[in-house]
Amino acid sequence: MRHFLRLSILLIGLFSGSSSFAADTLPPVNTADDLGPQVDQPIEFPHNRHAKDMGINCMYCHTYARRAPVAGIPPLQKCMGCHNGIESVKDKPRIKELFKHWDEKKPIAWKKVHDLPDYVRFNHERHVKRFIVQQDKPVQEVCGYCHGDVKEGTVARRQKPLSMGWCVSCHEKAHPTDKTAQATAQGPNDCWQCHK
Repeated sequence: MRHFLRLSILLIGLFSGSSSFAADTLPPVNTADDLGPQVDQPIEFPHNRHAKDMGINCMYCHTYARRAPVAGIPPLQKCMGCHNGIESVKDKPRIKELFKHWDEKKPIAWKKVHDLPDYVRFNHERHVKRFIVQQDKPVQEVCGYCHGDVKEGTVARRQKPLSMGWCVSCHEKAHPTDKTAQATAQGPNDCWQCHK
């Protein structure tokens, strides 16, 4: 009888402990559309103003995309290279914040939006070479395949699931090998290409 009583107390304790733990857990990281969390940036960056209205190439700011695995976030110096000479916007709050960081010699702590797990290796350079250099597709179209139509929004938000199945579905498609050839090729299907 004593063993039964001890076991009952233990089970009640475990049940109440686990239910209180479940109530205290954080909300899920993903949103209802499963595109990842809405990331608030320290300064609102209007992609639509830069990419659409002014027609700035994605790789002007995300310069590492053409020569490195990651696209990179532009340094403050890149922003100031333009904004030092644009008097008409210097009174806007986000531009004032930009100048404040510049004057204080502090980088802007941008947050990653398209953050993949550490065990996933995505190479921007390889994709840029394949679709922009070899096939001569427009930069915004190529970048938009994964990042969505950023020229229609402000602060970047994940617009594609970027799940393994989503990536595999693209690798299974027959893409032209270059802009003039009739030959096509698929992306690699070897696990080690993306998982190092």
